[in-house]
Amino acid sequence: MKTVWTSSLKITSIGLLAISLAACGNAGSKPAASGGEKAKDTPQQSASKYPEKALSLIAPSGAGGGWDMTARTIAKVLSETKALDKPITVENKPGGGGTVFMAEYATKDVKDNYKLFVSSPPILINNLKKEGNTPFGFKDTTPLAQLTKDYGAIAVAANSKYNDLKSLLNDMKADPTKLTVAGGSAPGSMDHLVSIMPAFKYGIDPKKVKYVSYDGGGEALTALLGGNADVLGTDASSLDQYLKAGKIKVLGVLAPQRLGGSMKDVPTLKEQGIDAEFLIWRGIFGPKDMSADAKKFWDEALKKMVESDQWKKEMQANNWETDYKKADDFKAYLTAQETQVKDVLTALGMQK
Repeated sequence: MKTVWTSSLKITSIGLLAISLAACGNAGSKPAASGGEKAKDTPQQSASKYPEKALSLIAPSGAGGGWDMTARTIAKVLSETKALDKPITVENKPGGGGTVFMAEYATKDVKDNYKLFVSSPPILINNLKKEGNTPFGFKDTTPLAQLTKDYGAIAVAANSKYNDLKSLLNDMKADPTKLTVAGGSAPGSMDHLVSIMPAFKYGIDPKKVKYVSYDGGGEALTALLGGNADVLGTDASSLDQYLKAGKIKVLGVLAPQRLGGSMKDVPTLKEQGIDAEFLIWRGIFGPKDMSADAKKFWDEALKKMVESDQWKKEMQANNWETDYKKADDFKAYLTAQETQVKDVLTALGMQK
């Protein structure tokens, strides 16, 4: 089983299905079965018609980050493959690294089969961390599928004086307040952990690292490019287009081996003597009381999607890897992850 953090870190929905009742005694209705014989449902009466209208897929962040890119890719491929024959619209709902959206979704949308969302490790971290947390987590949803995996990465602007991670960490070690580190999620959340993990493993007190949070990776990247931050910690895939355009330098990836595509020449942290990895899964979720027919539909539709050539093409274009787990397997995986995330946050003094 893959985990969010590998062992090298050393510290790293189903609602009730509505029952159709035959109307009795109404003018024009069919007579009830006679002689005590029970009327039998026809296949047309019992078959699910879900989905019957347009759907929303929420990215709980601003535009440009990993959640946004994942949601738009899912919507695109579902439509292209006809795995979904109803319109699906991507909506951005930023705030608190996903916590603002979760507070609404877990309380107001518990039966809304037509509103889904994408998430990643923050759905665990935000529920378990001490500051800026949320009482809501994956148990307040129906996990539908894990779809991809990505890795953390550390980047600087193209004009930065830093060309390797160790030089940056040496300066940070001398004065942890000297450099401003940006991330697209709240303190104690995913980008924060990605950002401070190299420093932590390098002997720097993570509590002293100057971390500034933004609502999504897109805003954090804007801060880096605008000179309002010196360093950025985020998911590698969201850096791809900026690296290709020559706007940033990626100093290291928190992966077990080098990535492909535009990142093929970027060394891992282990290559640079820093024993740290950070795996970022991404998945899709529904409401806690999602109906059985809706869950069955998404089990089939998402499997069809990830097996399609269109999906494989998008994976390559975004520098992602498919890491598919169907609903039940994904839920079991998340249950195990809770314990591991709690252990890491405890080690960093950030647990609830």
